[in-house]
Amino acid sequence: MAASVLRQISRELGPQEPARCQLLHSKKLPRVREHRGPLTQLWGHPPQWQPSFCVLHGDGRLEWFSHREEYENGDRPLGSTTLTGYTVLTSQREYLCLLDALCPDSSRDHTQEEPDPLLEMPVSFPLFLQHPFRQHLCFSAATGEAQRAWRLALQGGIRLRGTVLQRSQAPAARAFLDAIRLYRQQHGQFGNDDVTLGSDAEVLTSVLIQELLPALRAQTPPGLRGAGRARAWAWTKLLDAVHAAVLAGATAGLRAFQPEKEELLAALEKTIRPDVDQMLLLRARVASRLKAEVQGPLESCLRGKVDAQLPRITQTLLSTVEAELAAVRTLLTQGMDRLFRLLRGSSSSTQLRKEVYSFGEMPWDPELMQICYREAKRSRGQLGQLAALFGFFGIQSLVFGAQDLAQQLMADAVTTFLQLADQCLTTTLDCDQATQQLEKVRGRVLKKFQSDSSSARRTFIHSWLLCIFLPFVLSQLEPSCKAELLKFEGDVLAVGSPALTIEGIYEDVVRGFLLQRINRGGPLPLQDSDRSSLKEGALEWGCEGCVGVLRLKGGRENFKTWDTYLHLFIQITSPCFILSWH
Repeated sequence: MAASVLRQISRELGPQEPARCQLLHSKKLPRVREHRGPLTQLWGHPPQWQPSFCVLHGDGRLEWFSHREEYENGDRPLGSTTLTGYTVLTSQREYLCLLDALCPDSSRDHTQEEPDPLLEMPVSFPLFLQHPFRQHLCFSAATGEAQRAWRLALQGGIRLRGTVLQRSQAPAARAFLDAIRLYRQQHGQFGNDDVTLGSDAEVLTSVLIQELLPALRAQTPPGLRGAGRARAWAWTKLLDAVHAAVLAGATAGLRAFQPEKEELLAALEKTIRPDVDQMLLLRARVASRLKAEVQGPLESCLRGKVDAQLPRITQTLLSTVEAELAAVRTLLTQGMDRLFRLLRGSSSSTQLRKEVYSFGEMPWDPELMQICYREAKRSRGQLGQLAALFGFFGIQSLVFGAQDLAQQLMADAVTTFLQLADQCLTTTLDCDQATQQLEKVRGRVLKKFQSDSSSARRTFIHSWLLCIFLPFVLSQLEPSCKAELLKFEGDVLAVGSPALTIEGIYEDVVRGFLLQRINRGGPLPLQDSDRSSLKEGALEWGCEGCVGVLRLKGGRENFKTWDTYLHLFIQITSPCFILSWH
């Protein structure tokens, strides 16, 4: 927690990153468009295919009722679930194959056993919601069109629920994810996967059930009733009961800890902020000495195991994000053009208001945004194979992150266009004058979008390259470098603050090396908008060998404090640096 507070204060003291954003930030909370309608569902005791009325709420919560009237009357639903961790399958054969793999002997020859009419009854337009630790939900739509609409809506809800912690910049959320990562590393699990999708209670539950799963599999399945797919179905029900119990305990524990957490955050803020400059300087000094100790094995690891694959993975990420952001720009341009056509065509005010509303809802239109989202999925197979070589299995998290990026940029661009349009349009303008003003707004928005998308692309790729390679490199270095950390522990302990740990500084050093490799060899060329911050009177930074170099042009008077830019550079490149004035 203390380290997260220190990072937060460091960011506050440095140049504010949002100030670089050209687009206005959308203040609308992340959500999904509410979706409801009739489906056929496998439910009841014993389970049977029965009609139901389902409602997907804007917060990603799914409810089902016997009839529409029960929902409209405000009655309690027959059941509900949050969509965190689910996967939507629309192929019955694929779902049955998944069931076959759930239990050790459930994949035997099904021709020798009595078929399960409920699971194997042909379903024309199925929607199977599969979860690794929860009971599966089986639905069927009446038409292919309804199936597609529900699939897109459900996928949006799954992503919304899954990325709640990844979207948060709060110190408590960062500290929780760090704690989960360190806990798993202490148990020999260095690679990233999708276990951190969900809320804090859901993530903690997934981690705990992963640890319980081997014992459950070894002890429980022989006692389950039935055989084959029926047994696999019973196994999902058992897992669901375990998941519910663990989730309830995790939720209660975290809720009880909430007041203490708030007090701890306030206390850390008061103790760290006055000494932040001293802490950052000490961190830089220790990092410089530590870097000399680990540089040899670290360079050997990077040359032997990372350098060969880094360009391929970087290029795959780059092409994926560029294709997705190009699709966002195309949709944005088409939306603005539709407004222009209506305005030139002297459409009715009612029709124009309807189109303006539709334009404002573009970021939350699942059918429309699917054009962008599918670009994030195209290379997941290739990227998954490459990243798996380094123990990274969080491809779903990566895809969700790319889709969140597309949605946020679209929301910001739409917000910017509507606000700028509102400022320049007045009742005194005729149709031609209004169109001319909107054309200017259109150009400004597209330039701002280009600037922000370029910056977001670079940040996204750097972030995920670190997610892929950093845990792998740390695992490779652990046998040889971990013992060296004891030499420096006394210097860190002398500070007397939990915000600085030798393990954290060590990880910063390794991260700095990786970022230098990424910046040196990755195909991430600067765009014109990127170069604007490197002109006269601004800062220049780069790498000379394995040492970061920060050059501040124009003299000290152009900058806040030396310490501010010191720790800014530490965050960007490496804890070890050379500072020069020109």
